[in-house]
Amino acid sequence: MDDKILDNIWSKIRLMLKSHPWHGVPIGKDFPEIVTAYIEIVPTDTVKYEIEKNSGFLKVDRPQKYSNICPTPYGFIPQTLCGSSVAEFCMNQSDRKNIIGDNDPLDICVITEKNLNNSNILLQAIPIGGLRMIDNNEADDKIIAVMKGDAIFSKWKDISDCSDSFVERLKHYFLTYKEAPGEGIKRTEIQKIYGREEAFEVIRASNNDYLSQHSDLNELLGM
Repeated sequence: MDDKILDNIWSKIRLMLKSHPWHGVPIGKDFPEIVTAYIEIVPTDTVKYEIEKNSGFLKVDRPQKYSNICPTPYGFIPQTLCGSSVAEFCMNQSDRKNIIGDNDPLDICVITEKNLNNSNILLQAIPIGGLRMIDNNEADDKIIAVMKGDAIFSKWKDISDCSDSFVERLKHYFLTYKEAPGEGIKRTEIQKIYGREEAFEVIRASNNDYLSQHSDLNELLGM
């Protein structure tokens, strides 16, 4: 079916029903250079929220451990999935074996000078790099981006523009955010900090994984 007809069908569906943040919101026509980001938590949250995949509602995942807070608004890129393509890219870049995707949407941290007090929102973000995180042999990349139009940080074009201390804050959060009191074994590792072009490759791979698993949505509308 013609893309314009599909867009028209989807636009009418969205007038009647709230779109699912993962499936019903477009990744963005200019991806990977500019992507849509759905924000699940903001730095003031003391509880970690995440999307409930079946309903599309935010759910309480767990209280934040200790005093650890996410340094930026944090969520995922719609119409992405960390599956076999993301895992293969991770293995090729890290020279590791037996890595699989975590089967979740691709995570994203969005840097902005503004205080976002609410989650469950959409914004446009410009990827500048990422953290190659491996969690129990699962590829769990974190894309780092700046909010489009931000008065200060939109000047950052690559993760190399970030200060070392800011990158360390991000690393510390993701290396500790799943730890529980008394646990002695770390589940996560950050294998590499990568720049803008590599972030684009991860985003493309995650969109390919999503389309491979969920292409039936467009096929259903095209019948």
